[in-house]
Amino acid sequence: MSRWLKVLLTVFLVIVVLLALGITFTIGWRPFIGPKTRALTDRRFEASPTRLKRGEYIVGNVAGCLFCHSELDTTAEGLPVKAGTAGAGRSFAQEGIPFLTSPNITPDATTGAGNWSDDTLARAIREGVGHDGRTLFPMMPYVNYRSMSDEDLASVVTYLRSLPTVSRQQPKSNVPFPVNRFINAVPQPVEEPVPEPNMSTPEKRGQYLVTLASCGDCHTPMDDRGQYMAGLEFAGGSTFLYTDRAPKAAANITPAVNGIPYYTEALFLETIRTGRVRERKLTDVMPWGHYRNMTDEDLKSIFAYLKTLKPVDHYVDNAQSPTKCARCTLEHGGGERNKAVGG
Repeated sequence: MSRWLKVLLTVFLVIVVLLALGITFTIGWRPFIGPKTRALTDRRFEASPTRLKRGEYIVGNVAGCLFCHSELDTTAEGLPVKAGTAGAGRSFAQEGIPFLTSPNITPDATTGAGNWSDDTLARAIREGVGHDGRTLFPMMPYVNYRSMSDEDLASVVTYLRSLPTVSRQQPKSNVPFPVNRFINAVPQPVEEPVPEPNMSTPEKRGQYLVTLASCGDCHTPMDDRGQYMAGLEFAGGSTFLYTDRAPKAAANITPAVNGIPYYTEALFLETIRTGRVRERKLTDVMPWGHYRNMTDEDLKSIFAYLKTLKPVDHYVDNAQSPTKCARCTLEHGGGERNKAVGG
C-alpha cells in the first residue's frame, strides 16, 4: 500500500470516528435506527361498566382524543364533533399542518383500529409508536400520556373499542425530512406499572388532569425548532389556526399580573363551561367545548393547580394586533410590551 493511500485511509477513518462521536454526543442514533420501542404483548383489557364510563369521560372530556381524531362541526360554537365522525380521524391542514393526519381509531377492521391489539393501542397512546412501528408525530401528546395510570389506560382502550364503527380510510401522515428523523428520539417504552395518581389534594389531582389535558402544550410557546421554551411554561404566546376561525394566541394562564390572577374558582368554571370570560368570548380553537363537561371537582382541581404555577411575566392580548415579542420571539397581540429576559 502506498504512503498516500495509507494517509487517505487514516484520514477517512478519523473522519468516520469523529462523525460517530459527534452523532453519539449530539443528536444520537435514534434518527437513523428508529424509535426506542418494546415488543408487543398479548395483554387484553377486560371491559366493565366502570371502565367504559371512565374511558368515555377521559376520551371525551379530558384528554381531547375526539377533538383530534374526529371532524369538527365548524358551524357550531365550541367545535363539537361532527355527527358520524367520532374517532374516524381527520386532516390537520386546517391548522396549518398539511402533512399531518390523525388515524381512524374506531373498531373498523379495514380502515380503523379493529385489527389492532389492545397493547398496540396502549403502546401508541403512552409510548408514541404506531401499529406499524413508526414514530407518531408528537402533536399526539403521548409524552404527557406516559403519566396515565394503568387503570385509566385500560379504560381508554376499552372505551375506544366501543366507539361506533366508521369506515373511513385516512392517509398516513407524511412528516417531512429531517423532522421525521428527529422525532424518533421522542418515544420511550413504558415497561413498569404506572400506579393510580395521587389525588390526595385538589392541587395534585389538578396536576394529573392538566397533564392528560395537555394544557401546557398549547399554553407554552415553542421555538423555531419545535422545543418548548424554558421559563415560559404556561405563559402563552403560540398562535393557533383552524379553518375560518381567526388566528388567536394562547393566553398566559400563570398567576402573574399579566396572566389570570383575577380569576376566581367560580369564574374559571364559568369560563370553561361557556367559553366566555364575562363578556369576552374565547376562541373555540381552545377546546373549551370539549373540556366543559368535566365535573366540578375536576375543574376546581385544575384551577387549584394553576394557582400553584410559577408566575411568568409575559403579556399576551388577542384584542391587540400581533407584534414581535422580545420575550418569546413570536408574534402575538401585545408582543411589543414585553422585554427580553434581562432586558
